[in-house]
Amino acid sequence: MSADAGAGEADGDPPVVLKLGGSLITEKDRPETLDEAALAAACDAVADALADGTVERLVVVHGGGSFGHHHASEHGVSTSAGTRDPAAVTDVHGAMTALNRAVLDRLHDRDVPAAPVHPLSLAARPEGVDGALDLPLSSTATLLGEGFVPVLHGDGVATAGAGVTVVSGDELVVELAAGLGARRVGVCSTVPGVLDGDGDVIPAIDDFEAVADALGASDATDVSGGMAAKVRELLALDAPAHVFGAEGLAPFLRGEDAGTRID
Repeated sequence: MSADAGAGEADGDPPVVLKLGGSLITEKDRPETLDEAALAAACDAVADALADGTVERLVVVHGGGSFGHHHASEHGVSTSAGTRDPAAVTDVHGAMTALNRAVLDRLHDRDVPAAPVHPLSLAARPEGVDGALDLPLSSTATLLGEGFVPVLHGDGVATAGAGVTVVSGDELVVELAAGLGARRVGVCSTVPGVLDGDGDVIPAIDDFEAVADALGASDATDVSGGMAAKVRELLALDAPAHVFGAEGLAPFLRGEDAGTRID
């Protein structure tokens, strides 16, 4: 995390950090196709929460869905595999900025003062693929202080020794929440929460080892990612986090519990 990571903590009330999953707002089996109804509903919930004052300061992160993932797959780029092909970088980043603009347009239609923040222009992994993400947060914190809703997204990231790799929206959420001293964190996707081995929502998680078996994870396998890795990262935050589906977004923004609480 960068030296100015705590830049936003003293500049106002702690923000809420919200992730809108790519699988929620796009149709993942159709390249560069929005799920218009789901995106509209999510933007409605955000606009209502800001208008009602239930959320005063908000940072939004969205995933890549059928935009970024489609191009990253075509070019063989991932969180662990990079490219030095400028056309590949442009394709992935261009798809993500197109999705970002679609999200911004729909937020603007609802009078949400959303502003884009593109990670490719800010972030880096100066120590390589396995190194920490350096994500300066002064611009995001300053936008928050000026009344904007910063909207970040999964993107390419300059990576020493690998050219450009992918940084996921999930990792950005963790960095933003820690660096900005978030009050609450919400991760909204197409599943209603963290599911156990029977497909039921786990109401609350406060200890990873207590749910590791249910998540099909162990210390040895967790490094591969997936929900188990997400839960472990969210548990490390000071702020309570919630993982929920579309129906949980409005309750979360009202300050209620939704889906699985991770604290």
